Amino acid sequence: MRQDYLTVKDYGESEIIISKSRFLTYVNRAETEEEALQFIEHIKKIHPQATHNCSCYLIGEHDNIQKANDDGEPSGTAGVPMLEVLKKQGLKDTVVVVTRYFGGIKLGGGGLIRAYGKATTEGITAAQVVERKLHHLMKVTVDYTWLGKVENEVRSSNYTLERIDYLEGVDIFVFVPKNDVDTFINWMTELTNGQAKIETELQQFIEFVRQ
Repeated sequence: MRQDYLTVKDYGESEIIISKSRFLTYVNRAETEEEALQFIEHIKKIHPQATHNCSCYLIGEHDNIQKANDDGEPSGTAGVPMLEVLKKQGLKDTVVVVTRYFGGIKLGGGGLIRAYGKATTEGITAAQVVERKLHHLMKVTVDYTWLGKVENEVRSSNYTLERIDYLEGVDIFVFVPKNDVDTFINWMTELTNGQAKIETELQQFIEFVRQ
């Protein structure tokens, strides 16, 4: 399973105007190349009259799939600069389309590179960057006499309380970062004087918005 990584939270869009040209940016998460291509085609259908619909995407744990398309702009002045922004920010599973409506003033190669780079950055900001951290869902089973203490301590900690099941005993489910599992087990054992039964249920990614 892949380790912690950065991606975009969800869909986002932005607009900037440079030398009378409109640059409309659309960003989304895409976990497969098919999803990325579908998103690109969707944006193209929205803007069939646009001068250019440039795109890029970066997919896979090790950036296995990465593509850039200048869509008629001079080679290397649009798609590649957009892709470089994704790489520089360390994003994965992300697709970007920058739609340009030409305003009559040519920007030149350097100007285009800066414009498409800035447009991509603005779109990513709108979509929001999240860090997906791998957590273990831990099940802590205790007698009802321990419920108040354990629940209060968990809620006051940096761990995420997922739910509590009230059965013959109390099952308290807590998301714990993968690197903190041993620390959590030791803490819970000490907290309950060894009376807790602690099990690992599953692994799951939890998302945290980057500020």
